[in-house]
Amino acid sequence: MIIAVDGPAASGKGTLAAGLARHYSLPHLDTGLLYRAVGRAVAAFENTPEFEIQAIAAARSVDTAHLDPVVLSSAEAGALASKVAVIAEVRAALFDFQRQFALQPGGAVLDGRDIGTKIAPDADVKLFIQADSKARMERRARQFEARGQVVDRYALYHQIEQRDARDMANPNGGFYPAADAHLLDTTLLDIEAALRAAVAIVDGVMARKAKL
Repeated sequence: MIIAVDGPAASGKGTLAAGLARHYSLPHLDTGLLYRAVGRAVAAFENTPEFEIQAIAAARSVDTAHLDPVVLSSAEAGALASKVAVIAEVRAALFDFQRQFALQPGGAVLDGRDIGTKIAPDADVKLFIQADSKARMERRARQFEARGQVVDRYALYHQIEQRDARDMANPNGGFYPAADAHLLDTTLLDIEAALRAAVAIVDGVMARKAKL
């Protein structure tokens, strides 16, 4: 069973994907970490002519064994991830790894922005997680504050809005709900309620497919 979980930053897609992976005993890949790792690796080249070349090289040599979610969860890493994600060669370099992860025996859960549209369009279940920008900003702010970081909520809100706009406008991306994706709005849901809703969707889809 392949489960694709897409959505914008801080919508809860990563937490839900990890919960679904535990529930169904499937391996999980947060594909956003791949782009964040590439972005972080080329941060020093951000405003230079070498940025694109360095990003492509970093994507081709990214070490998937050392993707630290804590290190890569900063707003800066997210913004850089969005910038490297518009580079076609970067996406191509990371595509095969993601695709092979999805197709491993037994299935997998992947979360990102284009899983259901680009990486695994043949996924058994596709979820697109939504939440309004203010709720997403508050979630991300609380994550940073829990680590002792000072948060400028105004700046963080606009970073989230800007990243959404950049990702949706990415000509090489697939950041939109697939035609057969199930929409789940987590704005007013806590983690437990959101996971119950996601499990209900997956179980319902698989039950209907079993009858075909």
